[in-house]
Amino acid sequence: MANNTNQVVLLKQMIQRAEKQLATAHKMLAKLDAGEDIGDSLSKMRTPSASSGSTEDGEVVEGVFDGVSMIGADGRSYTVPANYASKSKLVEGDLLKLTITNDGSFLYKQIGPVERKRLRGTLMQDEDTGEYTVMAQGNVFKVLSASVTYYKGEVGDEVVILVPSDKQSRWSAVETIMKQLGTEEMNHGGDLDKATADLL
Repeated sequence: MANNTNQVVLLKQMIQRAEKQLATAHKMLAKLDAGEDIGDSLSKMRTPSASSGSTEDGEVVEGVFDGVSMIGADGRSYTVPANYASKSKLVEGDLLKLTITNDGSFLYKQIGPVERKRLRGTLMQDEDTGEYTVMAQGNVFKVLSASVTYYKGEVGDEVVILVPSDKQSRWSAVETIMKQLGTEEMNHGGDLDKATADLL
């Protein structure tokens, strides 16, 4: 059932991208009919990629990020490196393209980010599993350990997370962590954290 849901999300996002590109093509055609030069714009246009297939560089699969892995249009689950997911701030529902090169390497690219919203919460950790979560607005969201490690997060720190704006999710992406007052990290600056706080 979960695979079917992810495939529906994937197909909807592919349709939305195709519709946007079709609308752009219609506008460019109208400009061309009006005698305008659209050479540069046309060269920048990308045709919609297939949900799966083969290229000279290897096999290509598109799928939906579920917080940890990519669920492909083929129904298979592909592990997304935690460091990539953390640095790219991937959110549940993001559309990804995976290229499996001829030498077996996995190359991911975010091609259809979902609408996001920011929440502020508190970092927590399960004593038994060691897994990190963030309590925000009465909900508990899982976060990748790689994100917490990158920001040197500690239990009790305030966290700014990203979640889908139009649906409830189990996972969230860490945008930044604001250290507790009095910690060494806060005393030594935290310019990035302050900049993010100013945006909220």
